[in-house]
Amino acid sequence: MKICAIETSCDETAVAIIENGHTVLSNIVSSQINTHAAFGGVIPEVASRIHIENISIVLEEAITTANIKIDDIDAFAITQGPGLIGSLHVGLIAAKTLSWFYNKPLIPIHHITGHIYANQFVDKLEYPLLALVVSGGHTELVLLKEEYKFEILGSTQDDAIGEAYDKVARVMGLPYPGGPHIDRIAKDGKKNYRLPKVKTQKPLDFSFSGLKSAVLQLIQRNKNEIIKEDLAYAFQEAALNEIIEKTKLALSMYQVKHFVLAGGVAANSRLRERVNDLKLIQPDLKITIPPMWCCTDNAAMIGAVAYVAYQHGVRGDLDISANPGLDYA
Repeated sequence: MKICAIETSCDETAVAIIENGHTVLSNIVSSQINTHAAFGGVIPEVASRIHIENISIVLEEAITTANIKIDDIDAFAITQGPGLIGSLHVGLIAAKTLSWFYNKPLIPIHHITGHIYANQFVDKLEYPLLALVVSGGHTELVLLKEEYKFEILGSTQDDAIGEAYDKVARVMGLPYPGGPHIDRIAKDGKKNYRLPKVKTQKPLDFSFSGLKSAVLQLIQRNKNEIIKEDLAYAFQEAALNEIIEKTKLALSMYQVKHFVLAGGVAANSRLRERVNDLKLIQPDLKITIPPMWCCTDNAAMIGAVAYVAYQHGVRGDLDISANPGLDYA
């Protein structure tokens, strides 16, 4: 089964052709990062306009790279949400048009489920499964007791971890996106600054707003005397400690066979190291860390989960709309 998947939830125009949920025939991504870097963040109106310019070009390249004809496609999958409403709308209109014209099924997908199921490109997923989702818009612990059944155990009360990275990078004078820059200079940092441990109302929830404010206050108190490498180290260790400790707690509360990392922040080199700490809680735990190309937004991950969703009877009518606040299936 060949699925043409389209992903336009934020600032990447992406189309992929995925066969049977595992084989990548093509995975084309047109990034807008250079455009938005000048503004220090994604400008929604600009993003949606660039999607309009790129969507047909990226679609054609995906079909050509896969060395197939569009008639060979068995279904069209699309990110319905969450994301930026204008960006989502461009991809959805494209997918609905293709579904209608070629009389093929339309499969609407939740963006985060794509990040979770991207791990099946490198490992067979086993259930019960715990997913740690870390991205610019989400920080969640998601339990899958069985295939394609999602339960959110904990989420952020304020900023997502990727958003916190970007905001801290901005006050430190680092370029956008901030995550890779903090990760890079933190490698040269030393244990020099102390940042507070944030408390949450629910044991498995996250909070990064207070940590971000503490960094800002520290900079204001010390002015030009801040050692950026040491501050990046302090922030990253504090943020990742929050992530790892909550994950350990979830593992102690729920019996799972498999743990997967998911989302853009899964590309963080220090987080990828720290995930191995989970073996201390459960030595026989199967751990999957996605390859770097799977971490950032792409359409291959949408095609991967769409194959599973299709088996579970997920279909979309031509009257569905983009939903920036879409809940899990």
